[in-house]
Amino acid sequence: MGRPRAYDERTAGDLLAAAERIVDVEGLDALSVRRVANAIDVTTRAVYSLFGSKDGLVVALGARAFDLLKAALDALPTTSDPASDVVEAGALVFRRFALEHPALLRIGVQHLGMSPELASQFRGAADRALEGLQSRIARLADHGQLGARGVAEAACAFDALCEGLATLELRGAIPANKAERVWRDALRALVAGWRAT
Repeated sequence: MGRPRAYDERTAGDLLAAAERIVDVEGLDALSVRRVANAIDVTTRAVYSLFGSKDGLVVALGARAFDLLKAALDALPTTSDPASDVVEAGALVFRRFALEHPALLRIGVQHLGMSPELASQFRGAADRALEGLQSRIARLADHGQLGARGVAEAACAFDALCEGLATLELRGAIPANKAERVWRDALRALVAGWRAT
């Protein structure tokens, strides 16, 4: 009997990319361990070894969504203008993520087609990404620009606005040539509203 093959991070990344492509084109119901394995020419054992099951693969996709968001937020410079920094977090980070990874948006952020129990398994990754956003919003509070709102409440409003804008843009309800301006206008209005007493 041969030794079991060891699978590395590159294989895991390739499997996640293949799974994301399948979900993007055909939806979460089309995802299967066999299809993902076949997409990168490995056996199903690779998927089971790295992710445990199809559900484990879906959880990894959800975590990847927030890992990407966190990395992009961490890479976004902060300036002396905390309001502008929050607008940029939405217009640059969240919008780019939604456009480049619509399948991960549906899985990680919207939890479409999955049980709450499954979605709860990547809550840790979501919380880590949220901390990066909340630290930017906390700078607004430090400058007296949140009114009576708490950071968590403001982050919820930010998330809701970004998710709504992403959904509209992805379905073509916002013309592509106006989308960035629409995002920036909406985010600036949100931040200005927080300052209102």
